[in-house]
Amino acid sequence: MSYQAPVKDMLFNIEHLARIDEVAKLPGFEEAGLETAQAVLEECAKFNEGVVAPLNVPGDLAPSSWKDGVVTTTAGFKDAFKQFAEGGWQGLQHPVDFGGQGLPKTIGAACGEMLNAANLSFALCPLLTDGAIEALLTAGDDALKATYLEKLVSGQWTGTMNLTEPQAGSDLALVRTRAEPQPDGAYKVFGTKIFITYGEHDMVENIVHLVLARVAGAPEGVKGISLFVVPKFLVNADGSLGERNDVHCVSIEHKLGIKASPTAVLQFGDHGGAIGYLVGEENRGLEYMFIMMNAARYAVGVQGIAVADRAYQKAVEYARERVQSRPVDGSVAGSAAIIHHPDVRRMLMTMRALTEGCRAMASVAAAAYDAAHNHPDAEARQQNRTFYEFMVPLVKGYSTEMSLEVTSLGVQVHGGMGFIEETGAAQYYRDARILPIYEGTTAIQANDLVGRKTARDGGQTAKAIASQIEATEKELAASGSADAKAVAARLGTARQAFLDVVDFIAGNAKANPNAAYAGSVPYLMLTGNLVAGWQLARALLVAEKQLASGSGDTAFMKAKVATARFYADHILSRATSVREAIVGGADSVMALEMDAF
Repeated sequence: MSYQAPVKDMLFNIEHLARIDEVAKLPGFEEAGLETAQAVLEECAKFNEGVVAPLNVPGDLAPSSWKDGVVTTTAGFKDAFKQFAEGGWQGLQHPVDFGGQGLPKTIGAACGEMLNAANLSFALCPLLTDGAIEALLTAGDDALKATYLEKLVSGQWTGTMNLTEPQAGSDLALVRTRAEPQPDGAYKVFGTKIFITYGEHDMVENIVHLVLARVAGAPEGVKGISLFVVPKFLVNADGSLGERNDVHCVSIEHKLGIKASPTAVLQFGDHGGAIGYLVGEENRGLEYMFIMMNAARYAVGVQGIAVADRAYQKAVEYARERVQSRPVDGSVAGSAAIIHHPDVRRMLMTMRALTEGCRAMASVAAAAYDAAHNHPDAEARQQNRTFYEFMVPLVKGYSTEMSLEVTSLGVQVHGGMGFIEETGAAQYYRDARILPIYEGTTAIQANDLVGRKTARDGGQTAKAIASQIEATEKELAASGSADAKAVAARLGTARQAFLDVVDFIAGNAKANPNAAYAGSVPYLMLTGNLVAGWQLARALLVAEKQLASGSGDTAFMKAKVATARFYADHILSRATSVREAIVGGADSVMALEMDAF
């Protein structure tokens, strides 16, 4: 099937939940109101539906290939990326000073979802480039910015993030790549990096690697890591490309999914040393790299939403066409399309509700990011920064775990045909499986949520969010409709389960860390579930007001109400059992002796 971007749902979120009118009041975003958002999203939809989406299946069937150090991407990728760059899509939300369009993340995130839904493998290249741009904007000196940013923002060059080594996955304290200072102020970099997305490819003329390495004499552990720019081709003083740097792709991985995205093993310094340039100060590399990581973590969460939506669209199309069995209610005399069957409807509604809930959550988080960076009031900036930082592990962790449930249901809706590659449903399932792993596993996101975002302030940020949710419950109860009251009741029960867990986490993180962290992932899932449900509850309030006033798209608004009600009844209702597992089940997690496994 062809991809259809959910522009109407995205604009609903941007207008009513993320409040683009408030974003447009921020300095620098005055021209980025709803009219701009609509124009950009509609143009983005045309590009991704027409250019990028048709390459999704070919990329799965004929992935990127490696030979003699050269990586050749899937036929059509190079031309599509050229069109992507020429359209200004890489620089959408980057500064005008470096050739970008300077649009808010509130708009950029929606465009990112479209790109990833169209072709997850293709979208990974711009995703990593965005992270490299953010790191250089924040920590790069004027010389690095002048040399690299304009070319990265334009899409003429692409960027990568080089953390992982064979012996150092998530534990970056074990990084061994070394950097040796040179008399001219540069460094020579030596080492091996693995799992480097688009670490080598043929779509652009230069690749800018951001590499973690240790300088001789640096402290042990993560405090001794520095960050370096190591370009594939050195850059001359006039900005032209010079000689090939000593960084080479020695292989690419053969993967379960995202096959068209080359995942490279890069070797630095086998022929005398790869020339690198220090970003910021020595031994602060991890701090700078986390700028890239946070950008990438949010973006990977958006990938989860994107692939879930693609799977949902395909499942709905199949359910409308596949004729199988007589409906149990007798509404059709003979065999009917499976969309008539209650369990198929349950699966489709689960897919729809989870996807829309996470999309709404990500949109609201993006607006908080914009305010955190651009609001003129320092206190407002800090409040939004705190909220956004709390949201990042939810967007990344919950949305990607959600994508596994949704893409698996997509296969199930197809029945036996879902297990057959030719139908295409399986590709979304395979592609989605990496999302809870890379850029920090779900457990890493959950540990962050427990330690930095909950225990550190005694649960105050979490409780402040719960207070906002309670205010929405009161609005729902006051609205008078049966749907609103039912959602209010479910939301209140889930919020109380959340507060119980927050108290448990805050009370045990230091006193009994095994108990607190045993429930870290369930806590993340409960919190993501609650926040996504909260946003759908807010959406229900908007939809009911528009229905009452006779404004807006009636069918769309009725669907919003129905989806919010389903989410509350079938997904928010999971919260209480998760609460019981966390608070009452901590001891059993560690009860079995290691030797007994």
